[in-house]
Amino acid sequence: MRKFLFLLLICGSLFSCATKDQVVYFNNVQNLEGQENLLDYEPKIEKNDVLRINVSSSSVNPEIVAPFQMNREGGQSGGGGQNLSLTGYLVSPDGTINFPVLGSIEVRGLTRTQIQEKLEDQISDYVRDPVVDVRIVNFSITVLGEVGSPGRVQITDGRITMPELLAMSGDVSYTGKRQNIRVIREEDGVKSVGFIDMTETDLFSSPYYYLKQNDIVYVEPTYARMKSAGFFGSPGAILGLVSSVIGLILIFVR
Repeated sequence: MRKFLFLLLICGSLFSCATKDQVVYFNNVQNLEGQENLLDYEPKIEKNDVLRINVSSSSVNPEIVAPFQMNREGGQSGGGGQNLSLTGYLVSPDGTINFPVLGSIEVRGLTRTQIQEKLEDQISDYVRDPVVDVRIVNFSITVLGEVGSPGRVQITDGRITMPELLAMSGDVSYTGKRQNIRVIREEDGVKSVGFIDMTETDLFSSPYYYLKQNDIVYVEPTYARMKSAGFFGSPGAILGLVSSVIGLILIFVR
């Protein structure tokens, strides 16, 4: 009987510990050999995004492109602009911005590169060789749960991957689950939920590997973390508790 109880104690200890595969990132990393990366990935513009758009030209006087610039105070040189914020062009609910001289421009569903090409084509009717630069001002991601520094992360270059985000957030703590990181995303008013497993290389082909503006990333706690908070819902946690009690009984009955 005591041998059985001792075996149960050992099993309980094993169940309560994390394995190497549950902690180490990118298991089977050799599978990535030769895999192509989506170097041309760009997030698409959504309503309520804020865009900073700069127009220039190397072949004409800077004053020529002035009518297409936003004033520092948030207004336009070309008049109008009731849908502008203090930092850029606010994409309206119908997916447009009110651009100087050109008027209403449809931008929702387009990438930054597509918007740049669209504006350059239309501005070329007025300015020779225009150069347009578009940035998403409000590109940020909310990180919650078991990471080093939870909070809102501002992205400046318009593109970020899940590993990069976790690095910026202080990485997943030892009390966080690396195998089931949730990504809550909204596109065209519809929410979706995806999952990323940082311990497997499948994450590199996941649609949630590249993150979008306003994504919410949640790293849930491990069972050990929940147990320390008074929650005993997992079989491993319950078995660990039972094995500890049995161990104490064995000590006192000898």
